[in-house]
Amino acid sequence: MTKVTLDREAFKALASDTRLEILRTLDGKKMSLTEISRATKLNKATLHEHLSKLLEADLVKRKERDGHKWVYYRLSWKGESLLHPENTKIVVMFSIAFMTLAVGLIQMFLYAKGTIQNRFDTYRSNDGMLAGTLDVNETVPSIPDSTEILNKGVYVFNGGGEEIQVLYQDPLFLYVAIVCISVCIVLLLVAIWRLWKNKNPKL
Repeated sequence: MTKVTLDREAFKALASDTRLEILRTLDGKKMSLTEISRATKLNKATLHEHLSKLLEADLVKRKERDGHKWVYYRLSWKGESLLHPENTKIVVMFSIAFMTLAVGLIQMFLYAKGTIQNRFDTYRSNDGMLAGTLDVNETVPSIPDSTEILNKGVYVFNGGGEEIQVLYQDPLFLYVAIVCISVCIVLLLVAIWRLWKNKNPKL
């Protein structure tokens, strides 16, 4: 279970069942003083005193906008971590999932982009022009009349004289992209499952 560090003020704030009930009431919500009072059946003066203790312990945050008379209260990250201790792990899992997705997309882009390599070869098609596909690592005995794809990802796209240019797509980039995207999907599924399982407050 994820550890949550509590200071003295937090312990004092959690010593009251009423304040624990206020935390549960604010779980996943942004509520005004009137709404909290209605939900907890506490008068506003008593509620304001309890909220002050929670604010001092940084378990609750107060939010007000300029030009609006309403003040809203919601749980801080510290308060949410007390009710849902798995939240920190879930956030880390989502972060790692999106990072692996980014790496996978970059690898996919690098694979699609390929690298241009200059080659010298004397093989020509019937019309005297260099054509077809050459393997960078092997000698090809004959050149087909039309451009083809070799299993090593080499494409001939320009030829003239004895010099040709080939576009080489390294399959390693593709393999890394597939692995990263697969890891991302698994992490997202596990994180969503844990988030759904962690909906109920622990306090």
